[in-house]
Amino acid sequence: MISYLEFEKPVAQLEARIAELRTAAEGDDVDISGELQRLEQKSADLLSSTYAALTPWQKTQVARHPARPHFRDFVEHAFEEFIPLGGDRFYGEDEAILGGFAKLGDRRVMLIGHEKGNDTESRLRHNFGMGKPEGYRKAIRLMEMAGRFGLPVVTLVDTSGAFPGVEAEERGQAEAIARSTEACLALPVPMVATIVGEGGSGGAVALASAERVLMLEHAVYSVISPEGCASILWRTAEKAPDAAEAMKVTAQHLERLGVIDRIVPEPVGGAHRDPVATAQALAHAIGEELDALSALAPDELRRMREERFLRIGGA
Repeated sequence: MISYLEFEKPVAQLEARIAELRTAAEGDDVDISGELQRLEQKSADLLSSTYAALTPWQKTQVARHPARPHFRDFVEHAFEEFIPLGGDRFYGEDEAILGGFAKLGDRRVMLIGHEKGNDTESRLRHNFGMGKPEGYRKAIRLMEMAGRFGLPVVTLVDTSGAFPGVEAEERGQAEAIARSTEACLALPVPMVATIVGEGGSGGAVALASAERVLMLEHAVYSVISPEGCASILWRTAEKAPDAAEAMKVTAQHLERLGVIDRIVPEPVGGAHRDPVATAQALAHAIGEELDALSALAPDELRRMREERFLRIGGA
């Protein structure tokens, strides 16, 4: 069952009509295949035109869709031989940020990313993808390990932001995020980061300070959530659609601004409608980027990261 978003109601009504006709036609001698085909084409065209004209706020809703593929889905469909590595060797394990060895095609990589979960139990276990200090310190440990073994680093970013709780602050949340960002910038091996859902604030940047930053077509990336921005500027979260428009949170805006380097297309109707195809497209794009980076020396990779971030916001 597809969970429809508010702006998808016309599509939902049309697809419900199609389902009713199919049910009514079962065991009936009347041939309605022509009518079904016409309605299915109309539904496909409506879905395509709807997603071709999404507003930034609607894209934010798509990026948060409950069925959107997360880290474990990409591990299953885009990578092989994933070996999870846990713990930060300082405090404990954080299941909001996962990582370990993996294979992308014939290439061994260190894979790190946020996991939001896909039902109530798993979302609570993974803290809705909001990393704590031990999660970012685990990411640092894995990046340093990748540097020692000469493995490229691939990150999948999907978080509304780092966990803002008191216990996280007590354990040094800001320092852990800063150190993780520093570890990305200092890597002697290629690093490709992809915003696959939400890229929120420093919690996202800590895993996305790479020389190549990709975004799925309907992902969003910003310094604060639209609701948070609206609450600050207008004192009401109801202005979130206006905030999303003003902040330029979409992949299309950010590519033009030079914040990201490449947009990975999603299936019509969003990644949640075909997670396997989405994962395969992402794997292909990441593979191409790693191929282009594989011959570069460590100093050149570090220089690329430094220059790409210094260019952002320039003339």
